Amino acid sequence: MKILVAITGASGSLYAQRLLDNLDPRQHELHVVMSNYAQQVIAEELPGGLHLPEGVKPHGLKSMNAPFASGSNPPDVMVVIPCTMGTLGRIAHGYSEDVLLRAADVVLKERRKLILVPREMPLNLVHVKNFELLIQAGALILPANPSFYTRPQTVEQVVDTVVARVLDHIGIPNKLAPRWAQEQE
Repeated sequence: MKILVAITGASGSLYAQRLLDNLDPRQHELHVVMSNYAQQVIAEELPGGLHLPEGVKPHGLKSMNAPFASGSNPPDVMVVIPCTMGTLGRIAHGYSEDVLLRAADVVLKERRKLILVPREMPLNLVHVKNFELLIQAGALILPANPSFYTRPQTVEQVVDTVVARVLDHIGIPNKLAPRWAQEQE
């Protein structure tokens, strides 16, 4: 599977790191692109910086030569994690001024899987209308809303409850977070 992970400047860099930690570049073709502000947020939130597993291919934001910038070579899945409302809005309205936005446009037009993980709150009506446009266009919106029924003990375990759901929707089996138990009969 060809997977593109896009990282924007929303707080929540650990979500992107944990997703990358749980994608195997030996089993999947993995690409990463970051918005300009993502790098500043990463510097604040991840003291050691973002760690790209060996085999992950990084791409510059302005490089329209990236393979996923064309409908003739789209990724199977694109995950924007974390996703700012600004990026979400630009995707919703078809702006393609850089390779991150162009890739999202390609994924939608080629009917591939686009997963957006917004982390911002509260929402205003513009955000909700952008959600609506994207859902109608075929995107999947998975807000970074962690679960707590597993009683996570660390920040990483809290983050993993969201990343596990992202992996589920990519179609990659994982055991990051315990599943809700079936009711006893």
